Amino acid sequence: MSLSSIDDVLRGWDGELAVSCHDERTDTWMFIAVHSTKLGPAGGGTRMKSYAAPADALRDACLLGRAMTLKMAVAGLPMGGGKSVLAVPRELSAADRRHLLLRHAHNVEVLKGSYRTGPDMNTTSDDMDVLGEVTEFAFGRSEARGGSGSSAPDTAVGCFEGIKASVAHVFGSPDLAGRSVLVQGVGAVGEPLVRTLHAAGANVLVSDVSLPRVSALYDELGVEVLAPESVIGAEVDVYAPCATGGVIDAAAIPRLRCRIVAGAANNPLGAPEDGELLSEAGILYAPDFVINGGGAIHLIGYEALKWSKEQVDAGVVGIGATLTEIYARADAEGISTETAAERLAYARLGQPAPPA
Repeated sequence: MSLSSIDDVLRGWDGELAVSCHDERTDTWMFIAVHSTKLGPAGGGTRMKSYAAPADALRDACLLGRAMTLKMAVAGLPMGGGKSVLAVPRELSAADRRHLLLRHAHNVEVLKGSYRTGPDMNTTSDDMDVLGEVTEFAFGRSEARGGSGSSAPDTAVGCFEGIKASVAHVFGSPDLAGRSVLVQGVGAVGEPLVRTLHAAGANVLVSDVSLPRVSALYDELGVEVLAPESVIGAEVDVYAPCATGGVIDAAAIPRLRCRIVAGAANNPLGAPEDGELLSEAGILYAPDFVINGGGAIHLIGYEALKWSKEQVDAGVVGIGATLTEIYARADAEGISTETAAERLAYARLGQPAPPA
């Protein structure tokens, strides 16, 4: 894909700035997309992933950066939104990975605190420790290095609370006993979510491209395992996508056999209008930038705002109440839950929401 395609991505984006460079040693395109600093410095994780073309990586960064702006606003955090994408062509050696992270840390440092990053897909607290050798603007470092550690468990807690609120809205009670929940992706967030759902009495189904991950949960908890190609169309109460985005699109929605879509994946919708299609199909959708906000609350609460554990816990658990408010607003106004959530976010940003 040509560089003109990168130009096209930026022309269609409403963000503030994008940083791009190419690392010759690893043949990696590196992008930082700062969507908004209206409420404070932009915050958003560093994603390491392979893409078909550089423009695809930039598009991902831009979309994720916008989602972070909405996430921060809905959560009431004094931060804007941004995202980093390191578009690696292959799995890197330890030496090359460290080299790339240090190069990325320099790019973060150049922005002088207007953008602050943290762990995301395929990056960890250990990686943030590496960034911390160059820049102070890396959230989620290990506790040994002065950070708050992994935010994934709190992301899972927030998702669990969001699922309970969604079940209450559809079925009249938040009780998960006997409710079937399919968790797609059982990594750092999906795995603790599975455990929490199982402990709450839910009938948990799991799916992941990694056979060892699902096998371990099957052996320990006896959860039902589905092949990845069987996820769309599985008859369950709740479908919880917790892996990559874009899994729910116009082609997939007519095949869904669930009452609720509520998971931790970023940007699970293939296009903005897919939120309307879910609503028309009678499927309750928990907007991703609301239900997966526990990680942001964890990192910013502990490291930027110096909150106590009790304050962080309250913020994460409060995700359920926020979704309940959004569902009530959507019902009252006859709009999709995605539109209702965006209107709430833009109201807190002090600007009009885009047309529904």
